[in-house]
Amino acid sequence: MLTYQIYNILRNYETNTYLVWDKVSLEAILIDPAINNDILKKDIIEFKLILKMIINTHGHGDHIGGNSFFSETFNCPIAIHRNDANMLLNENLNFINLMGIPYKIQAASMLFNDYERFFLGSTLIEVYHTPGHTNGGVVIYSKPLLFTGDTLFKLDIGRTDLPTGDYNQLLKSIKEVIFCLPEDTLVLPGHGGSSTILKEKVANPYFM
Repeated sequence: MLTYQIYNILRNYETNTYLVWDKVSLEAILIDPAINNDILKKDIIEFKLILKMIINTHGHGDHIGGNSFFSETFNCPIAIHRNDANMLLNENLNFINLMGIPYKIQAASMLFNDYERFFLGSTLIEVYHTPGHTNGGVVIYSKPLLFTGDTLFKLDIGRTDLPTGDYNQLLKSIKEVIFCLPEDTLVLPGHGGSSTILKEKVANPYFM
């Protein structure tokens, strides 16, 4: 069984960083570490978690700024969809230089394809490719939790006016991937508050 904790450690951009772990094995993943943060580091240590992987839902600067810090501290790999891998290496693509976020460039050591699965302890984690916000955007699912990055927000969707963004593709990803999951799934986005798939189906203005 999974549990999670939300960290809003980059207040200028209100990015949600998620620490997610299996209660029995204490194996954990860190989703979208926005920036170096000693409080989050301390919690990982105090909770006695085994950090298996850092996952970037996409390659924008406000979701990757802490990659190197946590990867080096806990000796764990960085994972991203292969279509966004080059964004980690190029500040002109990830815009971190415009955000004023300290960033040590580090390549991903794990590249996702369009569908991946792995386990934290005995808990299944599934990674789905959901292009639209970026070409390599992903969401991370473990029933009943769905971490949507900047693909789907509460009553909103990710912007598509940045490089590799595609509005029609984003709507397609949400309808054909996210909306096919159980309606009681808890949607945990990269920014803002939580929702459910049912609420998004009936109240999100982009799908009414």
